[in-house]
Amino acid sequence: MAVMDALKRRPLGATGVDVAELGLGAMDTPTSREGAATLRTALDLGIEFIDTARDYAGSELLIGGVMRERGRAGAFLASKTFSRTASGAQWDVDRSLRAMSVESIDLYQLHDVRTPEDWRAVMAEGGALEGLQVARYRGLIRHIGLSTHTLDIGREAILSGEFATVMLEYSAFYPESAPLLELAAERGVGVIVMRPVGGSGRTSIMRRSIEHGTAGILTPANLLRYVLSNPAVSVAIPGARFPGRVIENAATARSGEPMDDRERRELERAAAAFYGD
Repeated sequence: MAVMDALKRRPLGATGVDVAELGLGAMDTPTSREGAATLRTALDLGIEFIDTARDYAGSELLIGGVMRERGRAGAFLASKTFSRTASGAQWDVDRSLRAMSVESIDLYQLHDVRTPEDWRAVMAEGGALEGLQVARYRGLIRHIGLSTHTLDIGREAILSGEFATVMLEYSAFYPESAPLLELAAERGVGVIVMRPVGGSGRTSIMRRSIEHGTAGILTPANLLRYVLSNPAVSVAIPGARFPGRVIENAATARSGEPMDDRERRELERAAAAFYGD
């Protein structure tokens, strides 16, 4: 593979760890016959932050196969648990370690904490946060994070002081989370951006529009540039099922061309029009 410029690195909150600003969301990667090649390509290109979860069917096992094949070097592994109890969270950590063939996991997250009931359950005595704290004490995981699709829960997580990272949806389709990104930066909490190019359904429609010459400015490359133009973002994790998508995303990240405010507003308007708003 030809020598390329390194991906820009950013601090992951106050963890003391710097990561490449482009990661890989590996939820759908195992659904392709080229899943392993996609993961290898990502690592070869310096995309080190690999995000998975216990509930992403086959994802941890795919990662484990590649880890056994090439070793851990350079990979920052992040997984998640849907469990809301301490015992369940510890059980999931142990299963993740076995599936990915590693002795420790860099970041383990509470998965999709969406409602006030979810929040109370994971934060209570005997809740999942307690289980991850035990796993961290045992040296099985290094950092604890939380993922959510809810702005209120995101704010609670940032203000709690318990989480090294939060995973939030943020894009030109969903700019409403921008104030939370700023709050996280102020509090030293790393921000992992899910769906930076809008999610698989929107991306498929956009790619068809590109093929037909009707996409305008609403392209995956511009959407990724939009996210990476925000300095409060630690890492963006677009999903990919094929090596070509990873190569495209890496090329966009390496372009080093942040959007100015005018470009960002134009893209937000185009994204709103995508829904006929």
